[in-house]
Amino acid sequence: MCLAISAQYGDVPSVDIAVWSELPTGAGLGSSAAYAVCLAAALLHACGAISCPLGDGEDTARWTEEEMALINSWAFQGERVIHGNPSGVDNAVGTWGGALRYQSGKITPLKRVPMLRILLTNTKVPRSTKVLVAGVKEKLLKFPAIMNPVLDSIDAISQECQSVLEAMPANPSPEYYPVLEELFDINQHHLNVMGVGHPCLDRLCRVAASHGLHSKLTGAGGGGCGITLLPPGTTPLTVEAAKRDLCACGFECWETDIGAPGVTLHSSSSLKAQVLHALSQS
Repeated sequence: MCLAISAQYGDVPSVDIAVWSELPTGAGLGSSAAYAVCLAAALLHACGAISCPLGDGEDTARWTEEEMALINSWAFQGERVIHGNPSGVDNAVGTWGGALRYQSGKITPLKRVPMLRILLTNTKVPRSTKVLVAGVKEKLLKFPAIMNPVLDSIDAISQECQSVLEAMPANPSPEYYPVLEELFDINQHHLNVMGVGHPCLDRLCRVAASHGLHSKLTGAGGGGCGITLLPPGTTPLTVEAAKRDLCACGFECWETDIGAPGVTLHSSSSLKAQVLHALSQS
């Protein structure tokens, strides 16, 4: 990427690149795309292909839409090096943040979405996306009259979820969360029907449900990670109890948000002490 960007926009100056991340690798969380997006932004900024959006006294700033499109295009090339034939979803959401709709290869960022609190749980069960995709394709060919309606239903769930998410910022009513929880449950059952579930993911859902929380797999399935929705009324005691029980299953668990901003330029003064320490050790 460094050589290609230098060839197109002028030499990238000599730089030291230090990378720090809390994302576990190989867990289906887009760590490679996050790396590719940050690397593309850093190299494009270093050679002057994109501006420095930070103003005086600003801690963080984001680039223009045109500049982010350029970052995304180079990040996608990085993903191609790593994965061969990626969808482009991970680098797109890493660039723009928020949420996006992906259908038939077309990626459309959603303009307004709420920030949702979740528990992100890694079952630590390894899986192969290639094998899982092949299994779904085999079922579709074997039982088209059964599986095609399942896919249609999943598409309908996605559209309903999009409608809810886009309605929430203008009217942040707690009544939306039970709808999202139902969509989580229905979607998870459909994914099991398609053959991309796993006993550990089922266990994750049961443990979360024992605390009144709703979960579904994320990524390719077959292991990997699941997400558990934390509605606004969820108490800290409930969250800690759920995390304790999930960790007791041998899983890793983090409390985080989805719908956050994408690639951002930070001033050094705005970085957390733990980040500065990690970077200073590299």
